[in-house]
Amino acid sequence: MTKDNILADLQPIFHDIFDDESIVVTNATNAEEIEDWDSLSHIRLVVAIEKHFDIKFAFGELQELKNVGEMIDLIAEKLEED
Repeated sequence: MTKDNILADLQPIFHDIFDDESIVVTNATNAEEIEDWDSLSHIRLVVAIEKHFDIKFAFGELQELKNVGEMIDLIAEKLEED
C-alpha cells in the first residue's frame, strides 16, 4: 500500500472521528489545525486507524509523531512488517 493510498484511507476516518466532512487531511495536518482534536478524540482516532489497517501501535511510537505525514510513515512501516 502506497503512502498516498494510506492518506486516502485516512480521510474518511478523520471525517468520522471529528464529525466534520470539510476536513482535508494532508501530510502536514496536525492536532493544532483541527479544533476538536483533543486527547479523547486522539484515542478514538488511533483505535479507528488500528482497526482499519489491522495494526497495533506501541504507546511510545505515537508520542513522537508531529503530523499526519509521520503517522502515515509509521502505518506504512507497520504494514510492511506483516
